[in-house]
Amino acid sequence: MKDYNNVIVWLDYFNKSLTRNDGRRVPSNKSIFDPTLEELTNASVSAGFSIVDSKNCKFPRRPCTKSGYLSIKKSQNKINIVDKIATALISIRSKQNNSL
Repeated sequence: MKDYNNVIVWLDYFNKSLTRNDGRRVPSNKSIFDPTLEELTNASVSAGFSIVDSKNCKFPRRPCTKSGYLSIKKSQNKINIVDKIATALISIRSKQNNSL
């Protein structure tokens, strides 16, 4: 049964090594190489969204590869949520690269 109160956000939406046809939802300038579930969780929290659930499972378009998703409480439409998380992911990844 569909849950209308939550939005599912997959890791593959932000993976720069995937094409749009493979499941990437954001433009390549807003995506990163091989995001982790921990980075996605941190980006979602820093973007101001409340996480309901997170799981390591397989993305339907790539069933042979392990991925993961977050279930986020719906406060906006999915496009805006994904866009804000993508911006937060870029800032988190750039901070990690600068600290190295």
